[in-house]
Amino acid sequence: MRTQVVVIGGGPVGMLVASELAGYGVDTVLLESEAGVSDRPKATTLHARAVQCLARRGHLSGLVAPYARAVAGRPFHFAGLPGLVITAPEREPEPIVKCPQAELERRFEARARAAGARILRRHRVTEVVQEDGGVRVEAEGPHRRAVCVARYVVGADGARSTVRTRAGIASDTHPATVSALMGAVTLTDPDALPEGWQRTSRGWIASRRDSQGKTHIRTLNCTGAHVDRHSPPTLEELRREVSWIAGRDIAMQEPRWLGRFSDFTRLARTFRAGRIFLVGDAAHVHFPIGGQGLSTGVLDALNLGWKLALAVRGAAGAGLLDTYDVERRPVAQRVIDNTRAQLALMRPGPELDALRAVFSGLLAADRESGRLSAMISAQDTVLPDHTGHPCPAAGTFLPNAALRTGTGETDVIKLLQEGRPLLLLFGEEGSRHGDEAREWAGTLKVVRALAVPEVPYEAVVVRPDGYIAWAAGCGDLGEALSVYFDKEARAGRP
Repeated sequence: MRTQVVVIGGGPVGMLVASELAGYGVDTVLLESEAGVSDRPKATTLHARAVQCLARRGHLSGLVAPYARAVAGRPFHFAGLPGLVITAPEREPEPIVKCPQAELERRFEARARAAGARILRRHRVTEVVQEDGGVRVEAEGPHRRAVCVARYVVGADGARSTVRTRAGIASDTHPATVSALMGAVTLTDPDALPEGWQRTSRGWIASRRDSQGKTHIRTLNCTGAHVDRHSPPTLEELRREVSWIAGRDIAMQEPRWLGRFSDFTRLARTFRAGRIFLVGDAAHVHFPIGGQGLSTGVLDALNLGWKLALAVRGAAGAGLLDTYDVERRPVAQRVIDNTRAQLALMRPGPELDALRAVFSGLLAADRESGRLSAMISAQDTVLPDHTGHPCPAAGTFLPNAALRTGTGETDVIKLLQEGRPLLLLFGEEGSRHGDEAREWAGTLKVVRALAVPEVPYEAVVVRPDGYIAWAAGCGDLGEALSVYFDKEARAGRP
C-alpha cells in the first residue's frame, strides 16, 4: 500500500503521532505488533508542559478541566524525597494528570481512527529502507507480508526500536549500574508495607495499593546490575528482594505483571535520518524516576506532528523538519541528566545522608524558585530561536491568556484547537502586521484581539504546540514566516 506517513509502534506516543497527522488530513498508516492495548501497569504521569500542549491540541477533553483560575500546587518528589511541589500558571489545566498509559493509548487510537488513520495491528515490522523519494516498510501480518511505501516514517517502536536499527542511527549509551524489580502482588499481611517511598540501608521500596487490593511494588537495589536482565523474574525473586531491602520477611502471593528495569540510558545521536524520525523510547531511554518518560514522548509527538504535516502538504519551510532534532534532542539529554542525578541521591549509603539533607532543604526552598519543579515538569523548556534575529520571546511558551476578539471572548487553548499556526494581533499597533502576513493566509490563522498584560507584544506568531515562533520587534515577520512555511504555500494552498 502507498501512504504519506507510516508510524511504527502503537503505544501512546505512536498513537498520538498518528492522531495528530490524521487530524491534519495526512494519509497515515500505523503498524503495531500487538493485537490490542495491554493493561499492564506502565506510566501514569503527565507533567504540566505535556498537559498544557495536549490541551492546546484538544486531546484531553473530558479528562481534565479546561483550566483552573488558581491552580494549587501538586505534591511530588525528587529522588524519592518528599517536598517538591509542581505548579502551573493560572488558566492552565492541572499541573499533574494521573492517567494509566493504557487509557491514553485507547484515547489516542480512537481519535486517530476517527480522523482516518489506518491502524494495522498484529503487524511486526521487519525492514525499513529509504529509497528515492520515500521509505519502504515491510511487516509480517497475521495472514501475509505487508509492504508499505511512504514519504516519511516515524519510529515509535520503543527502546529496542527496529526503526532505529534499520535506519542505522547510532546511540550514546550508559550501562546499567543498578537492578530493579516491579510487580503487583497480594500481601499476606496487607499492612506489611506502608504505601509510598521507603528507603533503607539496602535500597528502596515504592508501593501502592489499588482498588482490588493488589499491592504494586517497585524495588531499587544499588549493589549492581541484573546478571541476566532478559530472564523473567519470579514471585520468589521479588519476595526475596523486597524482604532483603526491608530487613524483614514480606510474604506475598498471586503475582501479576512481574518485570525488570534498570538505569540503562540511551540517546540516539540524531532523531532524524533523512525521511525517518524517532520519537519516545525509540529515541531516548532513561531511569524511570520522576515520571518523565511518558511526558517526554508526548512532547516529541506534538513537536513533530504539525511539522511533518506541513512537509507532507508542501507548506513547510526548507529547514523546518530539521528543527525537530534541534529542539527535542537537548530536552531528552536534560531528562537523562536529571534522572541520573536523582539516582545518585537515591544510593542508600550513609555517606549520602548529608547530601540528602541539603536537598531536602532545597526542595522546601523550591516552592519559591520553582527551578526543580519546572525542570521535572518541562515548564523550563525554551526552544532555539530559528528566525536569525535576537528575540527573547521566540522559543518561550505562550500562557493561556484570556482574549477579547471581535467575535467574543476566547483564549489561547481554544484558538489552537484546530492545529493551525496562529498570528495574534493586539490593538491598532498589531493590526499593521496583518498585511505582512497576508500571503500566508492559507497557513496562518489570524486573530485580532485587545491587548492583554500576559502578552506584552503587539503581535506574536504561535506554533500549534503553543511555543512562540516570532514576536513584534524581533525582525521582519515575513522573514520569520519563511523559516517555518514554504513561500510556495502563500497562495492559500491547504
